[in-house]
Amino acid sequence: MIRPRLEPSTLQARDVLEEVNRPIEHAYFPEDSLISVIATLRDGKAVEVGMVGREGMTGTAIVLGNGEGLNECRVQFEGSALRIPAAALRDLLSRSASLHVHFMRYAQVMLVQAMQTALVNSHLTVEKRLARWLLMMQDRVGKDEFDLTHEFLATMLGVRRPGVTVALHMLEGRRFIRSTRSHIGIRDRAGLEEFVASGYGIPEEHYRRLFPGAGF
Repeated sequence: MIRPRLEPSTLQARDVLEEVNRPIEHAYFPEDSLISVIATLRDGKAVEVGMVGREGMTGTAIVLGNGEGLNECRVQFEGSALRIPAAALRDLLSRSASLHVHFMRYAQVMLVQAMQTALVNSHLTVEKRLARWLLMMQDRVGKDEFDLTHEFLATMLGVRRPGVTVALHMLEGRRFIRSTRSHIGIRDRAGLEEFVASGYGIPEEHYRRLFPGAGF
């Protein structure tokens, strides 16, 4: 039902797809790109509260009946995606209760992800938060190697850059990752999962429960 309405799109790093309180023009379904959902204070301070990859979509505000951005959605890793105009998505949702339920379930997954991110940001060390972030990113793009600067990671985690540098050195010292100034490779995913322990995996488990056989 939705596939004939989808059109291919190429996303460039740092493209802004949604802005707070601005009308959403399209909903995007990443194929090999990654999109960050970013909350921003009035003074400009920002932190990532969610990420969307091949498992999901942007435009959840459309599904919820709003149509204006709730947060900023910014392309983190460039790549391909499919997109649908917001008006077309609203039309489909109004005509198909089953499709609406399907996307409402995904909105629930994103809510769980945001709540878990708030929880770990309050209770976990920077090292564990970074490890969780790397695992979630790998889940959503299916790669082991990433071009990432310390400054970018600091913004995503809502911490100062020196804290990210220390965290990277610790994870590399334990041989979980390989790290240079602008590149990170995951060497030991199982080790990262054990290190983060209960801080990782709840949104992913929730997704698998709502969408059996799909995604991660």
